[in-house]
Amino acid sequence: MKAKRSRMLLAALDPMLESGERVEVTTIVNLSSVSVRRTAAFAAASAILSGGAMSVIPARVPMYLAMTDRRIFVFRANPTFARPEERLMTIPRAGLVRSETKERLLNSSFVISGPGDEQGLKIIFPLLDRKERNAIAAALPLAG
Repeated sequence: MKAKRSRMLLAALDPMLESGERVEVTTIVNLSSVSVRRTAAFAAASAILSGGAMSVIPARVPMYLAMTDRRIFVFRANPTFARPEERLMTIPRAGLVRSETKERLLNSSFVISGPGDEQGLKIIFPLLDRKERNAIAAALPLAG
């Protein structure tokens, strides 16, 4: 993550940190995927409705993820400016586990889940953020 984005995320995160809590990783992620079929259907529908003048495809909203030694924070990222807009969730790290990392051509992902979670949270990392992905993966044990 670029220095300006990291500074703005750390500034937004600072008032939420507990005494002695330290930030270990900051990165930009996506938390859900848009299927190819849905993207193609949306593009076709927008082209038909506009008489072929334009085609629109849905895009994922980028999220900022900050991992401290105690918690994981997720903020909605403003796509135009480098600042985080709102905190979406805070997840305690105690008891979190992750799935195997799935490598793709342009990104990679894994699913994190806590004790008693029926459904996990899929975190998708851009290709350029492998260092951050590896740091988060190293901090969370594999699900058994």
